[in-house]
Parts: sequence; structure tokens; C-alpha cells
Amino acid sequence: MSQTTIPRDDKCNGWYQLLDAPAPARCLNSSETADWLVIGAGFTGLAAARRVAELRPGERVVLLEALRVGQGASGRNTGFVIDLPHKRDLEGDDLACKQQLLSLNRAAVDDLETLVRRHGIDCGWSRAGKYQGAVGERGLKYLDHYETLLRDFDYPYRRLERDELAPILGTHHYAAAIYTANTALMQPAALVRGLGDTLPDNAELFEHTPVVSLNRSGGQWCATTPEGEVRATNLLLGSNIYSREFGFLKHRMLPVMTFASMTRALTDEEMTLFSAVPHHFGLTPADHAGTTVRLTPDRRLIIRNQYRFVPRYHDDLSERTRIRRGHRDSFEARYPTLAHVPFEATWGGACGLSRNYTAFFGRVGDNAWMSGVHQSVGAARGTISGKLLAELATGQDSAQLADMLAVSGKPALNPPEPFLSVGVKTRMKQAAWASRSEL
Repeated sequence: MSQTTIPRDDKCNGWYQLLDAPAPARCLNSSETADWLVIGAGFTGLAAARRVAELRPGERVVLLEALRVGQGASGRNTGFVIDLPHKRDLEGDDLACKQQLLSLNRAAVDDLETLVRRHGIDCGWSRAGKYQGAVGERGLKYLDHYETLLRDFDYPYRRLERDELAPILGTHHYAAAIYTANTALMQPAALVRGLGDTLPDNAELFEHTPVVSLNRSGGQWCATTPEGEVRATNLLLGSNIYSREFGFLKHRMLPVMTFASMTRALTDEEMTLFSAVPHHFGLTPADHAGTTVRLTPDRRLIIRNQYRFVPRYHDDLSERTRIRRGHRDSFEARYPTLAHVPFEATWGGACGLSRNYTAFFGRVGDNAWMSGVHQSVGAARGTISGKLLAELATGQDSAQLADMLAVSGKPALNPPEPFLSVGVKTRMKQAAWASRSEL
């Protein structure tokens, strides 16, 4: 992996900035051997390392993370763990597939909740549910379609119109929204840090330890890091889009970055906009290119919208000013009386998409397995697929594992450059223009 593609922290992640300083990182600076090597300490890698350590308590598991846990993509999302299948999956005709996805996502929510409670992870975990909101005519068209999908799927929901929404969202900006109750909200950087701090004793975490090369020789996988190496019999990849730097799923992933801005904590007076109880919520847009909004339990508003294609996994920091200005416009359109409230952070998080909206789960080589390309729903999908990846690799058999194999596929091949970049950027601009009324 070249220096231009090694994961790096831009020190902009608002979630991570709210955390207390962690204990000093344990970095790999020696040659180590292990039974299991896990690369990437996000939701997928953490779940995989935990589960394989549980299943093989007498074996050594080494988990490598290029940054500190919580600084990467899993600590940069908007903090939703959603039980429903992705909208594109809901639109399919395969009812059995939708039921399998729902069951898997609900297992992820339950597993995370169990760990949060067992270990006392302070991450603002709440089964607060989720609103799917529409601003204008375009959004309402998508919302009506979403309601039809839920009704056909026999999934319980509640539709709320503008005046009923206002006390909850603190604004009359939204014409309508659909509420579903089984989504969990959380502070993602706090959650993944807590998961990393509570791994089984036979799972060893090394941070600030990027893998710069990975190869297989003599029946073992060898990961070279800046100051050491790990040789292991088995390999589990939770490195998502970075996995293609090691030769896996090359030309099948689209690295895309989404952006969010977070305000300071609101005052008592400013919080009077939100008269409904509880005083926190999460809203996603009915039009997928619209704006996600969260009010956190510690009274911060978050605005997320705008996408960029990032073939090197990093965005141009000079463009953050324009992105932040767009967030400001979205914020003030919803909360004009809070126009004086500043943003404290603006950050981006990279995710892996595929042209055919297909996630990957399974074997990628001799004693090597991978889960990734989670289509921007990595908290739930990453958690359950990481756990099941460990079960697949250790020869387990379960209904959950059968379901995961049934709903997984192979991401489509991408066209070569420069056609890929031109096509993706053009499509993103078209989507942003079409959805401008929902931003």
C-alpha cells in the first residue's frame, strides 16, 4: 500500500473530538506469529476478531488498525444502526431475501446492544427509532413510495405530517415523515472504541499500525507494517475499500465519501424548539441524495449531505469550505432561529459502494475471508457480517450464516479509468442537482 493510500486521520472527526484522550496506543514494532490475523478495527473487523476469539479461545488473534479505533470510517458515520433492509433491497421482489436481511440487521442491533450493556460502553445508545423525512414534492414522492414498500413488507410504521413533526424535529421545514421504531442511535466513535477496549483476552489490538504489504508464502499470510510484521495461518479482512490495495475485489469497489457538520451543544433556550420527549432524534432523507439530520442526547445538531468520489480514499481538504457552506445552508433552512449557532466540526467518512448495489461476504483466497462493500449501511451489516465471517472461517453452521450467504453476491466490475471517474462524478452531480430541493 502506497503512502498516498494509507489511512490517515484528518483530525476533523467531530465524534472523536468529543471523546476523552485514549490510553497510549499499542503499536506493532516486532515480528509476531498468530493463528488469526484481522485487518481493520471498524465494525466488521472488531466483530470478526471478537467472534473468532470466542470460538477459538486457545488461539491467538491479532487485530491491526492503521489509526486509533474510532478515527476511521466506522467512527465517522451519523450514528444509526438500522434494522430495515436498504431501500434498494426493499424495492426487490424477493420477499424471502428481505426477511433474511431484516433478521440479520436485527441480530446486529441486538448484538451491539448486548455488548453495550454488558461492558457499560458509554456511547449514548438508544432505541429511539428513525424518521424518514420529505421536504417538498420530490421528497413526498419518494416518501409515498417508501410507505408502499413498508406496507407491502408488512413492516409497522407511523406517518406524521408537518405540524405533528415540528415539536419532534424543532422545525416546520418537513412536510411529512415516516417513523420506524427499531433503529438504534449511538455515538459511533465511542461505540467502536468501547468495542475495541473489551475484546477477549486472546484478541490483541495494535493501533497506529497500517499494513503496507500483504502476501502469502509458506502456507501463511504475512502482513508487513512500518515497524514489524505478523505471520498468521488465517486472514480475516475488515478493511473494506482498502482491501483492494491488497489485491482483493480490485475494480469492483467505488470509494465514496460523505460529509457531516456538527454544532456546539445547544443552550436551554435554544432547546425549546424541541418540545417533544425524548429530546433527541435521527432523520434520514426520503430522497437518498437529501439531508440526514440528528439531534444528539448532548444537544448537538448534525447535518449530513454531499458526496465525493475518492479513488485514493481521501478528499481534498481545501474543498471542505464549500462543503461546510452547503451544510450551513441546509442547517439554516431548517433552523433559521439557530443561524447564530456555529459548527464545531466538519468531517468526511469513506464508504464502499458497488455498481450493482451488492455487498461481498465470503472466501477470497486460501484461508482468507472478507466482508465489505456495505453500501453505506456498515454499522449493522458490518457488525453481523464480521461475526458470521468468523463463523464461516471456523467451520460453523447456523441459520444466520445461511442467510448471510444467501443475501451476498459479487460486486460488479467497474469500467476502466478515466471513464469510471467521469461517470461517477457526473452521476453524483446529476443526483445533487435533482435533489437540491431536499438538501
